[in-house]
Amino acid sequence: MRTYYDIRLSDRDVSRRELTGEAVVKAGRYLIARTLLDRGAATVEPLSPANPLVFSAGPFAGTSFSNANRTSVGCKSPLTGGIKEANGGGTFAYALGQLKIAGFTLLDASPDWVVIHFKKDGTVAFDDAAPYMGKGNFEAGEMLRAKYGKKVAFALCGPVGEYQGLIAGIAFTDKDGRPSRLSARGGVGAVMGSKKVKAVVVDTDKIPPFEDPKKVNAAIKDYSKMLLADGIVLNFYQKLGTAGMADVQNMMGGLPVRNFSAGQLADVKAGEKFKMGADYIAPTNTARGGEQTHACMPGCVIQCSNIYADASGKEVVSPVEYETLGLLGSNCGLTEPDDLAQLNFVANDLGVDTIELGGMLGVLMEAGLGVFGDVKFMTDCLAEIRRGTPNGRLWAQGTARVGEHYKVRRVPVIKKQAISAYDPRVVECTGVSMMTTAQGADHTAGNLPRLNTKDMDAAAIMAQSLVAQTNCAATDSLGLCIFGRSVTEPNTEFIVNALNAACGTSYTKEFFTELGRETLKLEKEFNQRAGFTEKDDELPKFFYDEALPPTNRTARFHAADVHRIYDLLPS
Repeated sequence: MRTYYDIRLSDRDVSRRELTGEAVVKAGRYLIARTLLDRGAATVEPLSPANPLVFSAGPFAGTSFSNANRTSVGCKSPLTGGIKEANGGGTFAYALGQLKIAGFTLLDASPDWVVIHFKKDGTVAFDDAAPYMGKGNFEAGEMLRAKYGKKVAFALCGPVGEYQGLIAGIAFTDKDGRPSRLSARGGVGAVMGSKKVKAVVVDTDKIPPFEDPKKVNAAIKDYSKMLLADGIVLNFYQKLGTAGMADVQNMMGGLPVRNFSAGQLADVKAGEKFKMGADYIAPTNTARGGEQTHACMPGCVIQCSNIYADASGKEVVSPVEYETLGLLGSNCGLTEPDDLAQLNFVANDLGVDTIELGGMLGVLMEAGLGVFGDVKFMTDCLAEIRRGTPNGRLWAQGTARVGEHYKVRRVPVIKKQAISAYDPRVVECTGVSMMTTAQGADHTAGNLPRLNTKDMDAAAIMAQSLVAQTNCAATDSLGLCIFGRSVTEPNTEFIVNALNAACGTSYTKEFFTELGRETLKLEKEFNQRAGFTEKDDELPKFFYDEALPPTNRTARFHAADVHRIYDLLPS
């Protein structure tokens, strides 16, 4: 049994619902889509009190089930105007699970800035947030730990979220206490700011009860063994981390470089040194005393995160991940990972999405306000965003709005959200996923970054994308991390049996796929109610007009070719 909370912030009314069985299992993206549809959120103003903000933990939260402690946050996105689920690692869902909390929905808006505290004794407190206002996330985090103790996890609205900047995410504590794991995309931090909730603090306790604890414990051990025997986990994620994808995309020519004007930062075949990927970063960081295998959440054996150290061995930031390398790095013309790490730290302190931030800065450089590769310009921009100057507040509205303001021709967005670090001219299947998902240009909705699609037609690519989107939607609806897909997806019967042991359900192996399909249909329905049409799936014009060096490929598929992808889902 788990408890779900509905918190009406306007008068601080707290109502509780006891959940069992299927209601505990179907969490994350599914729960968010179902909740937002049921509450009629598709037609509300995203930054108004009428927009619910949903936090959801999966059915294994609170345990050491590897990569099963993701926190999903969802609302109507103020960035895209459509549905948004953004999930992050860390300890927040772990703490919720230990208090037997399935999740909570924040309704209305608080009259004053508040810290919500879920206590071990089952009560919910509303504390004054005034001491933490305007602080960077790391200072605010230290203050929260000083007040609430070290045996807590928290979700934090950063200084940019306070003034409702649309690049703002929600930061969660990692296992070492850093507020550096973000539900980053879609402006969820701006919605938290609009509700005047500075932080949500959750006490930790103990592993929650399950229907058949012996079977659950056995599943936890067996799942870890499967992950540790998997080649992708061992040879890619553990050895290199997500940063290894930078080397892959640089070789493929699908890396975003200088505002998506090129697909390769260095021609490694010609002997050029490529320093913005894990082949360089991993041994350099390890030699300095940094950690290249680091778990972002309790129990995870994949350990694809890292702790990046400078030349003197001092910690700079945790983590440096591929999307940040791609958008805040090569997309902005950076060639030195040390520069990127410093900017990454500032972005984490501000609590902002590094994808949206990097996309926006690339557009500023395209507009002539700065030069690609100019670290001082980027640092100065971040300082203005921190201070909330007129320019800073404009830039904090994200890539699409900044591009429109400065009348820039090359603005890499879909549904007004910055495109992730996979150029759709080369990484076509991921491109189709980003075009068609209700989530905006989000690679996590269905990423197939290595798939060679050059000789595939639209129908074949759509079929591959739909399988990936379905599996990712199911994974996101169970509180699992998509970096375990190489084990999760071939072993869905194992996952379903573990769910049955945990929650007393009686699902068959088909449940996993059915859950993903159901989630996609709900998200599609939300966006239709919000007014989205076929034209919203179109790529920006420059992707069709400009050949991308070194492959010299242009985008092949328009919205009309792919918009009806979800019609292929079984009824």
